[in-house]
Amino acid sequence: MRPDTTKPRVLLKLSGEQFAGDRDYGVDPEFINRLAKELAETIEATGVELAIIVGGGNIMRGASVAKSGIERASGDYMGMLATLINGVALVDILEANGVQARLQTRLRVDSVAEPYIRRKAIRHLEKGRVVVVSGGTGNPYVTTDTAAVTTALELDCDLVMKATKVEGVFNKDPRKHSDAKKHDSLAFDKVLTDPNISVMDNAAISLAMDNSLPIVIFDLLTHGNIQRVIEGEPIGTKVS
Repeated sequence: MRPDTTKPRVLLKLSGEQFAGDRDYGVDPEFINRLAKELAETIEATGVELAIIVGGGNIMRGASVAKSGIERASGDYMGMLATLINGVALVDILEANGVQARLQTRLRVDSVAEPYIRRKAIRHLEKGRVVVVSGGTGNPYVTTDTAAVTTALELDCDLVMKATKVEGVFNKDPRKHSDAKKHDSLAFDKVLTDPNISVMDNAAISLAMDNSLPIVIFDLLTHGNIQRVIEGEPIGTKVS
């Protein structure tokens, strides 16, 4: 039980592609700086305790390189290291914008980040620090979506916020179909059984469902949406 349940505690899942901004590859400091400023505003306005899971697809996708002769497990570890690069960038830019932040990793890289320790992460959150967790779950064959749900449960978060480049979940691809309709809410079992709905991998959805942990999929590129979701406005698509 959290000592102060009046403060919201949420986990924000950022994909690696978002770190690239308008670039095809790598890290876009301008995008991360804009995000850091918005997070600073949100924390100031809401008092939220914020944990962040970062992906690494802007640098390396393990499942993709595994098709080129690299073993899948090795490829996944390469992807986990990519998340660490994104985490280093995010923490530095957050602190440059006046937000106290700590980088933890489930892979041991002691020169760069603290090892992920649940109680230490919770203590950081209670002190008002943003906790950025890299390294996925520390295991191959597991996505950062599953890492996000696992970490949110470990840290007793109220909500997982999955940031995307679209308004939410649609019945078909809105980039290809002008008549696509957005779902305002979805049940977990609908997400698991409908092949046209892609939110997170089934392992992540099943884990969230088993533990009644709601997930909101929302558009990160609209300024203010992070705060709107935290404050309970009907932004994006809520899966519960």
